[in-house]
Amino acid sequence: MYKLPLLIFMLSLFGGNLFAQQNSKNSIDKVIWVVGDEAILKSDVEAVIQDARLNRHEIPGNPYCVIPEQIAIDKLYLHQAAIDSLTVNESIIISLADRELDYWIANAGGPEKLEEYLYRPISQLRDEMRKRKKQQNLVQQMQMKLVEHIEATPAEVRRYFNNIPKDSLPTIPEMVELQVLSLRPPIPMSEINRVKEKLREFTERANKNPDDFSLLARIYSDDIESAAKGGELGFRPRTTYDENFAAVAFNMQDPNKISRIVETEFGFHIIQFIERRGDRVNMRHILLRPKASPEVKEKGLHQLDSVAGLIRENKLTFENAVLRMSQDKDTRLNAGLMMQPDRYTGTVTSKHEYQDLPPEIAKVVYNMNVGEVSKAFTMIDQTTNVEMIAIVKLKSKTPTHKANVQEDYQMLKSILEEKKKQEFLNEWIAKKQKETYISIDPEYRDCEYMYKGWIKK
Repeated sequence: MYKLPLLIFMLSLFGGNLFAQQNSKNSIDKVIWVVGDEAILKSDVEAVIQDARLNRHEIPGNPYCVIPEQIAIDKLYLHQAAIDSLTVNESIIISLADRELDYWIANAGGPEKLEEYLYRPISQLRDEMRKRKKQQNLVQQMQMKLVEHIEATPAEVRRYFNNIPKDSLPTIPEMVELQVLSLRPPIPMSEINRVKEKLREFTERANKNPDDFSLLARIYSDDIESAAKGGELGFRPRTTYDENFAAVAFNMQDPNKISRIVETEFGFHIIQFIERRGDRVNMRHILLRPKASPEVKEKGLHQLDSVAGLIRENKLTFENAVLRMSQDKDTRLNAGLMMQPDRYTGTVTSKHEYQDLPPEIAKVVYNMNVGEVSKAFTMIDQTTNVEMIAIVKLKSKTPTHKANVQEDYQMLKSILEEKKKQEFLNEWIAKKQKETYISIDPEYRDCEYMYKGWIKK
């Protein structure tokens, strides 16, 4: 929010001490900036550059100019946050930091590999990550506090719109509003029993040799992401899991004992406990999803086509059909209306660009007319990855057009407010530059900085 990509902020976490340790024998570190009573070291900057290269991330502009300036800006915000006595929710910070660390551990191939690469123990990395997450949160809080009362009035929005050259107005892509009715194809008990019997076989084998669980997950699990890691899910709190799954997983303690079969909306699981850290547990699982036969899916498609026919004949409303039949918990109580976060206002909207829709729905809706009900089709639920059968109704369609106040007021208002907030923060930083002691090494004085007030005449 109101700053350079988080890449610079986050990379510095895993770089600073690493670069200094690796190069302490070959070079002497030095202070290149001082902001207030806070120093910025050359190793801080070079660490971010090194990690960016290793991770193939591009830093915009000259990194020896961009990085220390961003660090200096953060220090201004953090100093003001301390003056204003801003605080953070420590439990949230710990959860976010531990989740990030788990990601790095997974990418490194395990905690030992990460320690080897970064030349310091996991306990130290965890402390550093939590400190950085806390600083990041305080910076964001301070920015939000500074601009919380900035709004754009209707008159300002109209004035802003009228001052935009017509050829510079943004083009708004076609937007649609949709209602969806979706249900799972009925799964015969014979298929459910087949899946359970397979999981029992896996359980028997893994109870005899717990190391086999990882191999079985790689070969058989329908959770593709975790299967690639031997079924391992990483350290997560209970709230991130389905209630049925968590009730079993968070009561396990013995890595050598496999859980009973657990049913969730995703399918059927067996679980292997690995390790507990406070309220977070790392585990492996194998997921198997019962699959509907082609005949069952065809029957489900025919059933929904019949429902669509009744709706077209006005013998049944789409809303009533959703309430009676839909198995989509996100839309069932909302008359089937699909919602998503609005990218401009941050609120929830029912309007979608085609690229925001599930691909199967986008393909069906593209040539539909307003008020039309589709034929039944199959799609993959993007939350559970379960195959569903669906029909959709096109509620409204807004054609591609140049932005205007009548149709796009909220978007224009949001753009203007973001512009006003950024201008205010720019002015705030310029004011703080004048009030704060700043010293920059001569080697770094020739940079084209974003803010001109760093070097005082």
